[in-house]
Amino acid sequence: MTHDIDYLRAAMAEAQSAQMAGEVPVGAVVVKNGGILARGQNRVMRDNDPSAHAEIVALRAAGMALGNYRLEDCELFVTLEPCAMCAGAILHARLARLVYAADDPKAGACGSVLAVINHPQLNHKLDVVSGLLAEECSTLLRDFFRARR
Repeated sequence: MTHDIDYLRAAMAEAQSAQMAGEVPVGAVVVKNGGILARGQNRVMRDNDPSAHAEIVALRAAGMALGNYRLEDCELFVTLEPCAMCAGAILHARLARLVYAADDPKAGACGSVLAVINHPQLNHKLDVVSGLLAEECSTLLRDFFRARR
C-alpha cells in the first residue's frame, strides 16, 4: 500500500506537469519489478492527438522501453479512472495490475460509466485498486476546470 501511494504521487507529479502545460491534469506511471519503467501525462492538445491520454503515453513509453507491446508483470498507476479507449489499451497490453485514484463519473470505464476492465466476456483480467489519493486527484481536476470557466 505504501508503494502504491508513492507511485500515485509520481503520477500526480506528471498530472501537475500536464496542468502547467495547459493540459487536463492526468498523469500515469508504469511500474515493473518495483521501479518506474515509464511516465505519461495528458498531451492531447500539445500533440494534437486525441489518443494522447496519460495512460496511452505511458503505455507507449513502456512498450518502447521493453521492446514489446505486451506489458506482462507491469502495473499502471493513474490519477483518474481510465476511459474506454485507455481501458482497451490496458487490456491489450496485458498489464497485471491497475491502480487509479479518482473515479471518473463522466467517462470512467472501470465501473463508473462502463465496465470494460474485467468485463466477463473479455479474455484478460487484472487486479484493480481504486480510491487511493482520490480526494487529492479529484481536487486537482476540479480546480483546473474551475479556473478555466
